[in-house]
Amino acid sequence: MLPESKSIICQQGDITEAEVDAVVNAANNHLWMGAGVAGAIKRKGGEEIETEAVKKGPIPIGEAVVTGAGKLKAKYVIHAAVMGQDLRTDEKKIRDSTLNSLKRAEEVKLESIAFPALGTGVGGFPMDKCAEIMISEAWKFLNGSRHLNRIAFVLFDKAGYETFEEERANLLNARVR
Repeated sequence: MLPESKSIICQQGDITEAEVDAVVNAANNHLWMGAGVAGAIKRKGGEEIETEAVKKGPIPIGEAVVTGAGKLKAKYVIHAAVMGQDLRTDEKKIRDSTLNSLKRAEEVKLESIAFPALGTGVGGFPMDKCAEIMISEAWKFLNGSRHLNRIAFVLFDKAGYETFEEERANLLNARVR
């Protein structure tokens, strides 16, 4: 069971509007920001996010780096390299990207972070399996975190939201028993 001061939430909406310390970008390992979540972050936050990110790349697939968030409400963008130039991903890449994003948030002493569903867009990974991996990693990490108190999963569409919320409820109910 999570300590009372810590939470994992799911919500439907636009991750670029999330009121958190950092939003996570589902990135490629060269950190170029094209379509999907990356495109939305770049459009709303500004080109400076991509410029700063690219200077830090390329990075190994599964790793993550932190940049400023430009004009976003968040202070930072954490770029999670969930795929390479082939735009394919798998369970290990999603697990590693999630964990390394959480580690970067902890290193910068952030209290809140918002994730999209990593690898389910151009990466083609199944939403239900992604939810299982990401929420499990979030739960394990949050239990031992010194700074992070709130992890949000912000899904753009209703089906993604429902999938993540169902997995969150199932995991938390199983942990209570």
